Amino acid sequence: MTDTFIKQDTSRGLIENTVPSVSVLDTLAVIADIILPTLAKGIIMRRPFVMRVAERFQFDRRAIRRMQTIRAEYGAGPLLLRIPGRDLALILDPQQVRRVLENSPYPFATATKEKRAALAHFEPKTALISTGPERQERRRYNETVLESDRKIHDQAAAFLWIIHAEAERLCWSARKVGELNWTLFSEAWFRVVRRVVFGDAASDDDLLSSMMAKLRRSANWAFLAPQRHTLRRELLRRIQGYLERAEPGSLAGAMSQVHATALTAPEQQVTQWLFAFDAAGMTTYRSLGLLASHPDYAREVRAEISTNSGQLTLTRRVVSESLRLWPTTPLILRETTRTTEWETGTLRANTELIIFTPFFHRDDERLSYADRFTPELWDDSDRARDSYPIIPFSDGPATCPGRNLVMFLTSSTIAAILSHTRLSLKRPTPLIPALPLPATLNHFTLRFGVAEIPSQSSVDSFALAQRRS
Repeated sequence: MTDTFIKQDTSRGLIENTVPSVSVLDTLAVIADIILPTLAKGIIMRRPFVMRVAERFQFDRRAIRRMQTIRAEYGAGPLLLRIPGRDLALILDPQQVRRVLENSPYPFATATKEKRAALAHFEPKTALISTGPERQERRRYNETVLESDRKIHDQAAAFLWIIHAEAERLCWSARKVGELNWTLFSEAWFRVVRRVVFGDAASDDDLLSSMMAKLRRSANWAFLAPQRHTLRRELLRRIQGYLERAEPGSLAGAMSQVHATALTAPEQQVTQWLFAFDAAGMTTYRSLGLLASHPDYAREVRAEISTNSGQLTLTRRVVSESLRLWPTTPLILRETTRTTEWETGTLRANTELIIFTPFFHRDDERLSYADRFTPELWDDSDRARDSYPIIPFSDGPATCPGRNLVMFLTSSTIAAILSHTRLSLKRPTPLIPALPLPATLNHFTLRFGVAEIPSQSSVDSFALAQRRS
């Protein structure tokens, strides 16, 4: 639907026929089953205890069922929620999702009040919550440095050597401990992230990651927690120090070659990358769980790795499927910048639109494969068949600018780990191929048995193939 203005009659006010509202009881049900559990898990940084409870009681399954019930009772929407002091609208229809994302940031702004309140704790000048010329400049900078238009980043060869070194170190540690767990994996993952972003000088800078974690925990509370200005200044100063050194073979090195203006705030674009790479680590680890529980696909992935062709088509599809099954951005939020028309009425300016991605990814009333592991769903461009609204990286003008880089790093990390080690899921595990996959998966408690592969690692050859390509 084409966005249109609603005419204003200055003598009588706005002439509008608003979209339907859900009842008070149904509003409370949406809050109880969808909004509060999602916030409780931690939008900015996952809370381990809540994730354990969420998996035990399958919070997301309950939320999906609530969305289906609302759709059956009220139709396609959008639907206003009866919340005093704030206009919230629930998006229920795939075509409405398309419309909202393709028309971001105007008239559907990415900088919602709630998002600004959360991200301002550690990155008040990030592109995601900027508007006007500031957003345009910061978006340009992100896309240029991250090479959003390229499937393989110019620094890919350097990144692969980092991944190989850290994967080898991780697998050695896991064999020594007797298992691969989230603690070991996350430590290795963030070493990769720091080296990719800043260079080798940052490999052991656990303090930087700790500062980010503290700020993100505060950001989980958005309006309800005071901002830690001193800690944020210390973090940004530390980041700026690495950027000034601009180590070759890192994103910092790439940044030194990209023009920045007074509006850019490069160090605050970096904090968004560090934040996003945490979600990428969760996805990588869950992807390993999917492969460990689906041996046929694991064999195909190993065969793909062993060809040393530099292509990881199936591995990338596994990552995409992991993101479909367990989206790391469960709520996509937009805010109307003006009154907009819909088939069932209008939404006035400053209405926040809620897109609950697990519903669209796992809607078993619409998708026959909703709860199955189906990497064949994805094509070589990392786009799902009948993709709307399967949107792991959002979509439209505000799509994640690091999408291609994230897919490269995650798939390459999986390849490196599987080249060194054979993994088996330890029990109890919720990933059983014969049963519907869980709607909520707690990555913190996934554990793997490890067995060394007594053959020469293929990662070196794979890295050489990528360097040649």
